[in-house]
Amino acid sequence: MKPRIEMLQEKKLVGHKTKMSLLKNKTGQLWGGFAPRIKEIQNTSDEKISLQVYPPSYFNQFDPQAEFEKWATVEVPDFENIPVGMKSFILPQGLYAVFEYKGSSADNSIFQYIYSQWLPTSAYTLDDRPHFEVLGEKYMNNDSSSEEEIWIPIKEKTTS
Repeated sequence: MKPRIEMLQEKKLVGHKTKMSLLKNKTGQLWGGFAPRIKEIQNTSDEKISLQVYPPSYFNQFDPQAEFEKWATVEVPDFENIPVGMKSFILPQGLYAVFEYKGSSADNSIFQYIYSQWLPTSAYTLDDRPHFEVLGEKYMNNDSSSEEEIWIPIKEKTTS
């Protein structure tokens, strides 16, 4: 699976966030609390964005107990009318490897492929910016025919 390389422009997002780890995954509760309230947000796109903010050393050594920030969001044109209880987030511009994934969101093999096979053999290294998935109209959560885009922040490897 070969990604497309894309320069993302800054995005304004609104949603809910929580701290979690891979062992204490709270994604279901996060989206369960956010999804029914999406209609309260004005001028959103149809796409939902599931976003992860990892600490700078998160990928140095795999630890399923390491915590990170998880967001359930939608894109908005501005932060004029943020519903009570929701937070704003600015996703900074930057270079991304975009993987078009088809399959169940419960299957983590795509991430194993990206981090252990594709990334080490590519001309890129991870960048310290948010990782996210775009959940469009073909997204169906744990369904094997579900489709989503996985956006991995990258920068060109430096030669020394």
